[in-house]
Amino acid sequence: MITQTRKRRIKLYKDRLNILLDLAQTINEDHSIDDLLSEFEILLREELDVGKVLVYTCSEGVWRNLLNSGVTSEEVAGIDVARDLLKYQGIENITLSPPDNLKGFDAIIPLFHRFKAIGYVLIGDVDEDFQGISPTIKHMKLIQIISNLIIVFVENKRMHNALLEQEAMKKELELASRIQNQLIPGREDLPQHKNISIHTIYQPHLGVGGDYYDFIKLSRNTIGFCVADVSGKGISAALLMSNFQAVIRSVFSPRISLRKLVHQLNRRVNESANSEKFITMFIGKYNVLTRRLTYVNAGHLPPLLFEPRKGHMLSLDKGCIGLGMLDVIPVIEVGKVFVSKDSKFLAFTDGLVELERGNKITSGLMSVEKIISNQKNMDQNIVEIRSFISKHVDMQSIFDDISVIGMEF
Repeated sequence: MITQTRKRRIKLYKDRLNILLDLAQTINEDHSIDDLLSEFEILLREELDVGKVLVYTCSEGVWRNLLNSGVTSEEVAGIDVARDLLKYQGIENITLSPPDNLKGFDAIIPLFHRFKAIGYVLIGDVDEDFQGISPTIKHMKLIQIISNLIIVFVENKRMHNALLEQEAMKKELELASRIQNQLIPGREDLPQHKNISIHTIYQPHLGVGGDYYDFIKLSRNTIGFCVADVSGKGISAALLMSNFQAVIRSVFSPRISLRKLVHQLNRRVNESANSEKFITMFIGKYNVLTRRLTYVNAGHLPPLLFEPRKGHMLSLDKGCIGLGMLDVIPVIEVGKVFVSKDSKFLAFTDGLVELERGNKITSGLMSVEKIISNQKNMDQNIVEIRSFISKHVDMQSIFDDISVIGMEF
């Protein structure tokens, strides 16, 4: 014969089983985190008569308040997980002697996953269903099981959403990389002239970057060109550089002097970067008839001009500070160089020569100078520079974008 006590116990087990089945169904239906937390709150308060609920969860080493119901903001503000909760390794009934910061709560339920604390549930203000039996004791184990299911689901959902975001970001970066590569002149876009050969290298460090080079045919015998580098890396640098390219293309014309051009570029960089970034740039004009190279170096690494017949290396450093460093550039010095026959010119961004070794940054400038200061033609020099880059990529010593312009006259 089944006693009334046994009937009540069977009914209690059935109720608990139904609660777990309902929760499992909700989880399997892949509801949002907010929907699941709402269901969790209703279950605790209406099915289990829990008046106050406070849930903390740990994600990537940071504790966050995941849910609070029936709890004042002052109570929440007074609790520090590391100080008040981490010491509890098992379910603790604190009804009789709650710590000062946990007054108003009846129990602390720690949640573990693979022996690591992933959450804490605080419950309080529980109505008694039956005289002499505390619902706090009656429901604590069930609340622990449910809470563990909820928090593991929330963490898995968060990780899944993070993976989706990473995949979306990866696709956006791939698209941005393709767009940026279309803005960088390819071999077929370079000016063609029998008296000059041009070679380039472009290698962003993170798919998209803040390096840029360009060539503009200013007249039948004059070629304009530049190489530039935005401070920083990634999307923000790439966006500023794309804007900068559009500006150069719109204002670099045969009629404008380099001094006036640099002032205009500085003003436009200030408008776009809002004093948060700056650009170093080498910009020049070369006339194939007069063999005259006119240039401005705006805070950029000086390009190298090597004269094989004399064995002479020249650093092109005349110019001014970088663009966007000041509202108005006070002094701009325009450099002028006569380029002798068979001379070789090499301009590059700092990613080529600033190399990381351990915790130190070393210079590869001497190696680059050695590559160009010989009787080999620029074709061969560029092949050696590519090998130099590949070697240091394999050594993981390159940590920035790389752009290279090589010209042989």
